[in-house]
Amino acid sequence: MRQRLADTFWILVLAFVVLFAFFAVLGAFSPGDVIVLTIVAAILTLAWITHAVWESRHRDPHDRAIVRARERRGF
Repeated sequence: MRQRLADTFWILVLAFVVLFAFFAVLGAFSPGDVIVLTIVAAILTLAWITHAVWESRHRDPHDRAIVRARERRGF
């Protein structure tokens, strides 16, 4: 349950960052006009990148679901 909540949090962080970038590129607002939101987006972007790098380096290379599927197929 805790892992699912953590994954959901990081997906929401990524969604916020992508939406911020999308609307900024679209011209809905100027990042200079909403400086607090821009700072929050920058901090969340750095946090998500840090999380992604940490996960890629510390993830178990043997996913249990893949190993189970391979053993079931016989190779």
